[in-house]
Amino acid sequence: GVSVPGLPVPGPCGARGCVPVGAPRQVTAEQLRARGNALFQAGDHGAALAAYTEALGLSDAASERAVLHRNRAACYLKLEDYAKAEADATKAIEADGRDVKALFRRSQALQQLGRLDQAVSDLQRCVSLEPRNKAFQEALRALGSSMHEKMKAMSCTDSKVEQMFQILLDLEEKDADKKQKAAQNLIVLAREEAGAEKIFQSDGVRLLMQLLDTAKADLMLAALRTLVGLCSGHRSRTTAILAELGAPRLAAVLGVEHEQVSLAACNLLHVMFDSLKEGLQKDFRGKEDAVVLDSSKDLKLLIKHLLELLVLEGASAHGRDNALNLLIKVVPRKSPKETNNSLSLWVIDQGLKKILEVGSTVCGSSGSLPVTENSRMSTSVLLSKLYEDLKCDAERENFHRLCEDYVRSWFEGHELPGKLRAIQTVSCLLQGPSDAGNRVLELEGIMDSVLSLCASVSEAHQLVAVEALIHAADKAKRASFITANGVNLLKEIYKHSERDSIRIRALVGLCKLGSAGGTDFSMKQFAEGSTMKLAKQCRKWLCNEAIDAGTRRWAVEGLAYLTFDADVKEEFVEDKAAMQAMFQLAKSEDRSVLYAVASTLVNCTNSYDHEEPDPQMLELAKYAKQHIPEQHPKDKPEFVKRRVRKLLTAGVVSALACMVKSENPALTSSCRELISRVFLALVEEAEDRGGVVAQGGGKALIPLSLEGTEVGQTKAAQALAKITITSNPEMAFPGERIYEVVRPLVSLLHLQRSGLENFEGLMALTNLAGISERLRQKILKERAVPMIEGYMFEEHELIRLAATECMCNMAMSKEVQEMFLAEGSDRLKLMVLYSGEEDEKLQRAASGTLAMLTTLHPPICKRIPQVTVHWLEILQALLLSPSAELQHRGAVVVMNMMAAAREVAEQLIASEMLEILSVLAKDKDKP
Repeated sequence: GVSVPGLPVPGPCGARGCVPVGAPRQVTAEQLRARGNALFQAGDHGAALAAYTEALGLSDAASERAVLHRNRAACYLKLEDYAKAEADATKAIEADGRDVKALFRRSQALQQLGRLDQAVSDLQRCVSLEPRNKAFQEALRALGSSMHEKMKAMSCTDSKVEQMFQILLDLEEKDADKKQKAAQNLIVLAREEAGAEKIFQSDGVRLLMQLLDTAKADLMLAALRTLVGLCSGHRSRTTAILAELGAPRLAAVLGVEHEQVSLAACNLLHVMFDSLKEGLQKDFRGKEDAVVLDSSKDLKLLIKHLLELLVLEGASAHGRDNALNLLIKVVPRKSPKETNNSLSLWVIDQGLKKILEVGSTVCGSSGSLPVTENSRMSTSVLLSKLYEDLKCDAERENFHRLCEDYVRSWFEGHELPGKLRAIQTVSCLLQGPSDAGNRVLELEGIMDSVLSLCASVSEAHQLVAVEALIHAADKAKRASFITANGVNLLKEIYKHSERDSIRIRALVGLCKLGSAGGTDFSMKQFAEGSTMKLAKQCRKWLCNEAIDAGTRRWAVEGLAYLTFDADVKEEFVEDKAAMQAMFQLAKSEDRSVLYAVASTLVNCTNSYDHEEPDPQMLELAKYAKQHIPEQHPKDKPEFVKRRVRKLLTAGVVSALACMVKSENPALTSSCRELISRVFLALVEEAEDRGGVVAQGGGKALIPLSLEGTEVGQTKAAQALAKITITSNPEMAFPGERIYEVVRPLVSLLHLQRSGLENFEGLMALTNLAGISERLRQKILKERAVPMIEGYMFEEHELIRLAATECMCNMAMSKEVQEMFLAEGSDRLKLMVLYSGEEDEKLQRAASGTLAMLTTLHPPICKRIPQVTVHWLEILQALLLSPSAELQHRGAVVVMNMMAAAREVAEQLIASEMLEILSVLAKDKDKP
């Protein structure tokens, strides 16, 4: 393996020289424009845009500003931001109405924005200004024919839309197939922009509203799915539809009993949020204040009705879950780079108490809201996301105050039912934002009530209290207090309770307290053998299908703690029935088990982070009589390897793949990270990788590598790299999936990654680059080439070799070949010098690149003699090499150079090259 981390990639300094710090240099608008032009020509459109924008800030002359706006329009066209391209081109045209370049660019932008009539008008103006310009004539002809097609389709679509609605709204129509076909056609039509616009213009929203009001599931589904097409990516249509349908009606559909209808309404609302938010961001950038207010007003209106749905008694349990899931997706910021967290603050002020109402619901108590087994977990995740979105102490203090007020309001003056609601709220907060949970746990009387209710004769009351105790045991602040007071109590409940549902939870509490030492073998809380007894009982309950899934989930929670102990891991992987039962739970409807399953698997595969202690520090610790962590003998690599094999045989991959598919709040970023860690452990051995791919592991790793914590994404990307290195990538990632693998692999080249991750990323990209031009283009688009080049200067020989091999395959691309001829670049020189290195593998990769470049791009042949004086002796050394492969590569380079230019051929013949070639030509052993 490679353990040396990558050297920093050489920056643009060095080759062209840098301006020393403290020596500011005045840059003119003219220089910035020239720099922008050069960057644009080199294909770096983002940097070119930045240069033109900076130049605009320095330029006062109207004509110069017009040119810069025109150039920016070209950049925006390349970056596919057509609205901005149109805006910049318009500014250039306002300065000079005869600017054909600006007119042409605006027509291209308008075409992409679907405003074909305006695009035609601009093109006609171009043709009238330059009647002989073939490009303008051709563009006008093509646009004319596409408009004709569109008009034809439109007139045909008109009657179709009318017909479809007639069939669907006809109460006399009894032909179910006919209705289903009409519904399907409507949905398909709405997915096309022209069709969506047609439905919208043909009074479609009112007719879709009528379908929703029929209360027939199939018609409601057709209406909701059609509305998704109308709203996708179209803010103005979304705003109009929201105004016509009304937020209360949409929220009511979300809360219906029919699960599929509720889910379809959830999907529609998500699309509407995305369209409105997209508008909000665009307008925010453009400072169009009036529109900003509109979008944010609509967003808040929808969110207000979602919050009201949470506490609406008539709403269904899954409708409530869908509302929570929507709030998780749309309220918090997507990344800390976004500065505006006003939506989260607004939701906390307007709706925190409503969210806590769901979290505090005690199932089965009189007058409680209908909830599912996932509702409390979803509530915890939402609370956690809102809390993480806060930016300062004052905002967090407000959150704490609201939570404390809510808990007090139930705890004081509501007798026993109120105390139960208060304790349930504490549990919910401890599972979510634990800081808030710890704060409310410290309120007077809460902990005493938890301990006294643990001994209650009522099963429901005891369940609430024991769960609160377990969640509290997880948090460091409380653990010592609970270890002192709770262990004896939990032991009593475990030994004497007659109810399995209570005993299993008491057991988990004991497991949590018993695993406080983590993987440290010498820090065990319980007497020898008790951990094994607890684990055995957990496995027994896990396999007992007579117990409900919600209770069996707690057995997995127990194992998640007990599997810190290597003896427990060994026994668990020997128990096939227990493994199968856990995998079945992972695939079940109850998604709150995901984290516990993932934690258990991380422990069994030892895929948590291990820190090797410094030997000197160990000596010091022994000397100071301090505690030294010890590894269990059964956590050695050979034991781990055996456990991984047993998990693979038991079907762990399909369970993990099923967990990743789950569109559920329980699949948090930290849960995704655990799953990524397990996958990386499963593909450690090359012979296991084929099986992992066959059971859906490759497909599951792609979303894990693109979303979640940075550590999780990196682990998943590394697992993808290992698969790509040893399998045929086209088999492992069939169809379009292979293109999705590129971005995760490129992420392994970043400087903060370890040397091994850099090496595996390069090896995997080498494999992909050798497959097709489309893949090479994707690698180029992800800006990997500068990073690959950087690693060609790496001191570690294996990383340097992998980068050179990767460049060899990338050199089949025209753009990469052009890079080798770029002025001021040392790329070609490096390849020639590496062809003369002592390391034969590096020689083979570099000379292979030269052979490829000189064959595919002959101008490079003329450049080789100019890059280094040693070129001739390096080529001669290749031809005289004992390796036939190196001789063959050398011969191809020389042949290409002979054919490329007379002066190069003369230089070659003037040397000893002819004699060497004559000897090689007679060698019968090397055809």
